[in-house]
Amino acid sequence: MKTTCYAMILLLTSLALPLTAAADSQPAQPATAQANAAVLQQLDFTDRQAFEAARRGFIATPPDDPLLNPDGSIAWNMGAYAFLAEEAPDTVNPSLWRQAQLNSIHGLFKVTEGIYQIRGMDLANMTVIEGQTGLIIIDPLLSPTTAKAALDLYLEHRPGKPVVAVIYTHSHVDHFAGVRGIVSDEDIQQQRVRIYAPEGFMEHAVSENVIAGNAMTRRAMYMYGTDLPASATGHVDNGLGKALSHGALTLIPPTDIITANGTEMIDGVEVEFHLAQGSEAPAEMMMYFPAARVLNTAEVTSHQLHNIYTLRGAEVRDASRWSRYIDEVLDKYGPRTDILMAQHHWPVWSQEDARHFLAVQRDLYKFIHDQSVRLMNQGYRADEIAERIRLPDSLASQWITRDYYGTLRHNARAIYQKYLGWYDANPANLNPLPMREAARKAMEYMGGIEQVISRAQQDFERGEYRWVASVMSQAVFAHPDNQAARELNAAALEQLGYQAESGPWRNVYLAGAMELRNGTEQQAGGAIATDLLQALDTGMFFDVLGVRLNGPRAEGKRMVLNWQFTDTQEQFRLNLQNATLTWLPERRAPEADASITMTRATLNAILTQQNSFPAAIKSGDIRIEGNPQVFLELLSLMDSFTPDFALIEPITE
Repeated sequence: MKTTCYAMILLLTSLALPLTAAADSQPAQPATAQANAAVLQQLDFTDRQAFEAARRGFIATPPDDPLLNPDGSIAWNMGAYAFLAEEAPDTVNPSLWRQAQLNSIHGLFKVTEGIYQIRGMDLANMTVIEGQTGLIIIDPLLSPTTAKAALDLYLEHRPGKPVVAVIYTHSHVDHFAGVRGIVSDEDIQQQRVRIYAPEGFMEHAVSENVIAGNAMTRRAMYMYGTDLPASATGHVDNGLGKALSHGALTLIPPTDIITANGTEMIDGVEVEFHLAQGSEAPAEMMMYFPAARVLNTAEVTSHQLHNIYTLRGAEVRDASRWSRYIDEVLDKYGPRTDILMAQHHWPVWSQEDARHFLAVQRDLYKFIHDQSVRLMNQGYRADEIAERIRLPDSLASQWITRDYYGTLRHNARAIYQKYLGWYDANPANLNPLPMREAARKAMEYMGGIEQVISRAQQDFERGEYRWVASVMSQAVFAHPDNQAARELNAAALEQLGYQAESGPWRNVYLAGAMELRNGTEQQAGGAIATDLLQALDTGMFFDVLGVRLNGPRAEGKRMVLNWQFTDTQEQFRLNLQNATLTWLPERRAPEADASITMTRATLNAILTQQNSFPAAIKSGDIRIEGNPQVFLELLSLMDSFTPDFALIEPITE
């Protein structure tokens, strides 16, 4: 299956920014206060160089009033994080608090002559390069509202020039989906704007985990803390950036594809592209600007440890390959880079610091890869590797290696997963009981739910939150209606969240605690963003049908259907047999049960919920030859998905 970011598509079109008021939160327990106080002694908080670097070149910031979408919803609200101006409270790891403060430094910044960045107006940065006749925009953010506001801020303080080029650095949605805030279809049609992207961009930008999209959406709610209040007991930061903006997702296909390392002249600006395929993203590229002696590493480097595995769920990234790309640009551009910038966080401002930064980031990913594999080859399992692996002091002592987004523990597990998968070779784990059944037996063995809660409460008071969270999770799975078990589970997760250095870890723990206390809010199924849908390969629609097919209901049924799309001149043969749906392109079964003729535009309207199959049949937008009941029966066999299934308790049967 193809791999990029469809879960994000649904997530970002249907979920809002964090709320602005806390609810049901408890204070930090003494053990948490002590753990967070210890962090202050472990790291050099007197080092303020990052704050100086983040503020350097500052020109202006927009008002901190909520930024509104055309429909009146809030697209962005940096003002909700004003509480970060205070000292770190006991409820937040002081290292994460520091990163959250750095990510709160926002506005328009001058990088060097002719290069500017807008930071802190979305999860990612927008970079503006001043060309001979117009502006080159690198990564137009996540939503059109924030992209337009970012460009407007730039134009308030710089000479007014039109956008003449856009560069998508990679296939993650927060780096391209705001494009219609700064560019229109007419701009492309009239050849006023060209759009550059790495090879494979379109495939990955529209297809990442389209099959597992609903599950990834649900998990991403936890990872990004989309339902958490913005507060010292709730959402404070995502590590990679402050938060996700909220609004429409758009995409204008690139006009120019970068297929190899090399130089392009864009509006009089020489740009050397360096591909980094299969690193942080499946399709990604870095850029060097020789005239300015500036290297832009896209998202291949950042001021933190990134994700080798992302908690929302995705294929494990190749850490060794990732490291090699960093080594390549260090070798090639290090001696001639005076400023290093990226599409998250703030620049590195000298050649010496840039070379040091690249070397540390290179070694960080390679160390995690090599040492995880070393321990794996000694027989250690994923959980044991996560407990044993330690960064050398030369890496661990540096702010740019900290666990603000990815973590050493879960990235080490990811390396194990990449090579050996889920099975740890212990036969007892080959076919264990499902979690709910195992939890019920565990409660029985431990003397019953009341005794388990009593003992877990004592462990909670001793600060053994990892164990309490684990055993109370079993209690909740065995007895989901036991409020004492739910509250103690929530309390343990909350304390773990307060201690977490990683923004996503904090979000996950606190989101779990909130749902244990308040239940899961019902969510509607999300529609696919129109631009992304129009770029979706038609065959993937049939893959989606395949995973929505309810196998038990389809058992014993047999049907063959021909599909023809008159506007795209595509045809497909769809086969249902053995409760399995298969398809082939450019095929037509001579004796199909039914033949369906429609346009791809009609299918787009159905998938974006502007139309439906029955309505399209009635209106004549879909024509069926043969037995129309077969087609309708196929549709009746499809399950519907909504991103509100249980994560911290059993799924209701």
